Amino acid sequence: MSVPFVDMARLHAETRDEMLAAFARVLDSGAFVQGHEVEAFEREFASRSGAGHALAVSNGTAALHLALLACGIGSGDEVITVSNTFIATAEAISMTGATPVFADIDPETMNIDPAQILPCVTPRTKAVIAVHLYGRLAPMAELRAICDQYSLKLIEDACQAHGAMLDGRHAGTIGDAGCLSFYPTKNLGTVGEGGMLLTDDPAIATRVASLRNHGQTGKHVHVEPGYNYRMPELQAAALRVLLPHLEQWNVARIAAADAYRQALSDTSVATPAASAEGGHVFHLYVVRTRRRAGLQRFLQERGVATAIHYPTAVHLQPAYAAAGSGPGSLLQTEQAVREILSLPMHPHITSAEIAEVARAVRDFDQISSTAAGAAAAGGQ
Repeated sequence: MSVPFVDMARLHAETRDEMLAAFARVLDSGAFVQGHEVEAFEREFASRSGAGHALAVSNGTAALHLALLACGIGSGDEVITVSNTFIATAEAISMTGATPVFADIDPETMNIDPAQILPCVTPRTKAVIAVHLYGRLAPMAELRAICDQYSLKLIEDACQAHGAMLDGRHAGTIGDAGCLSFYPTKNLGTVGEGGMLLTDDPAIATRVASLRNHGQTGKHVHVEPGYNYRMPELQAAALRVLLPHLEQWNVARIAAADAYRQALSDTSVATPAASAEGGHVFHLYVVRTRRRAGLQRFLQERGVATAIHYPTAVHLQPAYAAAGSGPGSLLQTEQAVREILSLPMHPHITSAEIAEVARAVRDFDQISSTAAGAAAAGGQ
């Protein structure tokens, strides 16, 4: 049995007719950029998430960039974040003229370790970006306490955590600003690109609303140089169709993760650590193994698709070599990126597919154990 990493056809099969009707509605309207559909999507998303303000933008990177700008981050400032993330987290910091400073991670959760933030704080530190990696919420209470202590802004990179919750609050609504991506494979993904910024701060919302639309506060009134970070109407219309399904899709992801945990319990791979209920919505299902290369090849041969998110930590990328301290500076991060492997995960994955993945992992373990035993016997 082949097991795809994601299956977009299965995802869109249940909403195809609604989606086509939404596209026809936009086509007939003659309005294609930041119009009625965008405004309606913002209202609907704000209502579901509990955010005071929801501002749709062109993608998740744009949301991060605008969040930093609206929080007053600029040239000469430093922003603390993690290196085990998609590079857009660091890019958004660089786009403001600020410098990313990388803190190490908690090896259990692979999210930022609050204890590692304190050594990174300097007089130039102005903010912390908490990345809710793989769908798991970062330790927001501890991060909030540190940010309050040092008068830092707290921004959430919630691009992988749509619908995750902590103490009744949605990811993206806990910090000063939260950023979401609607890239197609996200828990809530559109049919192209899209993003969202959430905040309860009216000043942040007002600045973002202006900056995303060329710095306008009214038609042809540009109060500062801005950006074209507007969301197209087609993307907003698609997201309005998909948004009501997000909760049930997350429930399905959590159930799939529980099935994985049980099916893999007798294998050599380390499964994700437990989290508070709703605190992990499993955008990705990431296991750890010191035999990653061999396991990934074996799974590929068995028809099981896998991926690595992400194979090179940001501080070891050529683009950010000067921002970090090089190999050995973030020991937990560097160990993690050598061991992580993402297994197939999407809301329509079947129990048979999960069982097939687990069976392949067990077969790999058995073959590896037999080979190791033979090698040991041959050396005697």
